Amino acid sequence: MAARMRTLCWGGFGLLLIIAPLLFRSSLAHTVLSQMGIAIIACLSYNLLFGQGGMLSFGHAMFTGLGAYATIHALNAVGAGSLPIPVSLLPLVGGMVGLLSAALMGWLPTKTAGTTFAMITLGLGELVWAASLMFPGVFGGEAGIPGNRVTGARPFGISFGPQIQLYYLIAAYVLACTALLYLFTRTPLGRMLNAVRDNPERAAFVGYNPQVVRYIAFVVAGFFAGVAGGLAALNFEIVTTEVLSMERSGAYLLFVFLGGSAVFFGPVLGGVLMVLAFVWLSALSQAWLLYLGLLFIWMVMAAPGGLAGVLVQNMRAWTQGQWPRLKWSYLWLVLTVPPALAGVATLIEMLYHLQLNAEFDPVLTFARMPLDTSHAATWLGVSGFAVVALGLLAMAWRRFAAQWLQAQADMRLRSGDSL
Repeated sequence: MAARMRTLCWGGFGLLLIIAPLLFRSSLAHTVLSQMGIAIIACLSYNLLFGQGGMLSFGHAMFTGLGAYATIHALNAVGAGSLPIPVSLLPLVGGMVGLLSAALMGWLPTKTAGTTFAMITLGLGELVWAASLMFPGVFGGEAGIPGNRVTGARPFGISFGPQIQLYYLIAAYVLACTALLYLFTRTPLGRMLNAVRDNPERAAFVGYNPQVVRYIAFVVAGFFAGVAGGLAALNFEIVTTEVLSMERSGAYLLFVFLGGSAVFFGPVLGGVLMVLAFVWLSALSQAWLLYLGLLFIWMVMAAPGGLAGVLVQNMRAWTQGQWPRLKWSYLWLVLTVPPALAGVATLIEMLYHLQLNAEFDPVLTFARMPLDTSHAATWLGVSGFAVVALGLLAMAWRRFAAQWLQAQADMRLRSGDSL
C-alpha cells in the first residue's frame, strides 16, 4: 500500500510538471513556473542541511551563487566556441562548482551543528559576497555578467530561446534532483544524518563520525544548490552579486521553514511560496515584507511544522476519524479568518499609504474600496472592524485549539491500544 501511494505521488508530481505550462500558457506564467522549479531545487538542497541534518546555515546562497557564476562563464565559453558542452548540461557545471566549493569550505563548520555552524556559514557567506565585489573580472562587479542561452548545438531544433523549452529543461532537472534527494534520505547515510541530527553522541557511540556524516551532506547539498544556481543563470541570462547575498540565504531559511522542514515535500511548497511572494505579493503591496514577517512569526508560534506539517497532521486526523469532531471548529475558522486578515491588511495598507503617498493623494483604494486616510472616521471604522474580527477569530481559535488537543490525545490513545 505504501509503495503504491509513493508511486501515485511521484507519478502525480511528474504529471503536474508536464501539464503546468499547458494550463498556464502565457509567457509570464512560464517564467514564473521556471522560477518555481529553480526555487524547489534550492530549497530541497537547503533542507538537506536544515531539516534532515539539523544544520542551520546562513550562507547557502554562496553555493547557488557560485554555481550560477560558473554556469554563466561556461555559457559564454560555449558561445565563443571554446567549450563543446550542450547548453542542457551546463547546470551540471554549476553543480560541480557548488560541490567543490562546499568540499573546500565544509570541513570546519561541520564540526558541530549548533550556533557555531550557523555563525561560520554566515561568515563564509559574507566572505564570498565581499570577494564578488573585490574581483570584478570574475564576478562582473555590480553590473554582473550577461549571457545568451541561445547558442551551441540545437538537437531536434531545441534552442532554449522560447521560455517553454527552458521550462521543460528545468522541469526535468526538478524531477531528477527531487528523486535523487529523496533516495539520498532513504539510504543508510541519509538515516544516519537524521541520527546525527537527533543525537550525535549516540551516533558516535555506534561507530559513525558525526562530522564526516555532516560533511558529506554539506557537499551533496552544495552540488544540488549549484545546479539550482546554474538553472537560474540560464533562465535570467545574467548573474549579479545579489545571488550571493545574505538576503538570498535568509529567503531559503524562511521559505523552507514555512513549507515545512520536517516533511520531505515541505521545501517543494516552500519553493512555490518563495516565488509567489517575490513575484506576486511584492507587486500587490509595498508592505509585503511585513506580511511575510507576520506570517513567519505566526507559523513559529502556531504551526512549527510548516504548511506540510499541517497537511500531514490533518490527513492523519482524517484517517483516524477525528474530522466529525473538528469540522465545526474548522468552519468557524473559515468564517473568521478572512475578515480578520482583511481588517489587519487594511490597517497596514492605510499606514503605508499615509507615510509614503498621502501627500499626493490621501485616498487609498484597497480591494476596490476607497479609503480616505486623512479622516479620523475612516481610521475608527477600520480599527473597530479589525478589533471585532480579531476577537471573533481569537474565540474560534481557542475552541479549535481545545478540540485539536483532545483529538491528538485520542489518536495517541488509539495508537497505544493498537500496540
